[in-house]
Amino acid sequence: QVQLVESGGGLVQAGGSLRLSCAASGRTFSRYTMGWFRRAPGKEREFVAAISWSGGSTRYADSVKGRFTISRDDAKNTGYLQMNSLKPEDTAVYYCAAALTSDNDYVPMSPGPYKYWGQGTQVTVSS
Repeated sequence: QVQLVESGGGLVQAGGSLRLSCAASGRTFSRYTMGWFRRAPGKEREFVAAISWSGGSTRYADSVKGRFTISRDDAKNTGYLQMNSLKPEDTAVYYCAAALTSDNDYVPMSPGPYKYWGQGTQVTVSS
């Protein structure tokens, strides 16, 4: 069992930056692929970014590529999403998720493989 708690959300102006954190507890976090998803009002949940448990593989949604950076610090059992050049369309509730895998290059974009989810943190970008 893994518990995930997101933090770092808030209100920011367009062009600004935020860094989201995802603190994990329970089973060893280091063998989990970590992903970030978001759900905007009236829209479906969408993939944002993922990082393999080795940290060697990452994947990003086209909409955030070049602006967002995913990382992890397994010594702290924490994952991060650095969000720069934020746009109003980035406004959403952001969720971190964990997928247990033995494949150190596994970075799925679909939510199905992610067994554990946090409660979400609101990000609002004003224009």
